[in-house]
Amino acid sequence: MLAELAAANAAYAVIKECIANSGEIVSAGKALFEWFDAKSSLQKKVEEKPPDQRSDLEEFFALEELKRQQQELRELMILQGRPGLWDDWLQFQVDARKRRESAAREEQARLLVKRKKIQDFMEKALLAFWLAVLAVVVTGMVVGAAWLYTMKGRF
Repeated sequence: MLAELAAANAAYAVIKECIANSGEIVSAGKALFEWFDAKSSLQKKVEEKPPDQRSDLEEFFALEELKRQQQELRELMILQGRPGLWDDWLQFQVDARKRRESAAREEQARLLVKRKKIQDFMEKALLAFWLAVLAVVVTGMVVGAAWLYTMKGRF
């Protein structure tokens, strides 16, 4: 969780520096994406962590730091950006989250299909092996019976 917060803080520092140097928030585009990624990653980690391993105070302050940064970004976008930029940014975040979730679901489905193919192949290979063993045993029995019949004249 600390790594994600550090990444968000670093991206936020780059955003502020870009705005201080150029006066335009557009010049901080890559840093905005990095901040959004770090924010999403931190929120996901907080949600996925088992309750018995959580540090409520640490989570609270990490999320509060992100809220403070988001509020400052909102103000910067309103003051430095074009009209409606903040609303477009929020919509972009929603769309990006949906695309990532969709891509993750597709990747899981692809891996599931791949595992199923491997499992099917292994089952068929195992069946072929046991059929081959059975064929060798039956052939051995037939050859042995034929040998006994021809050599000894009896069973």
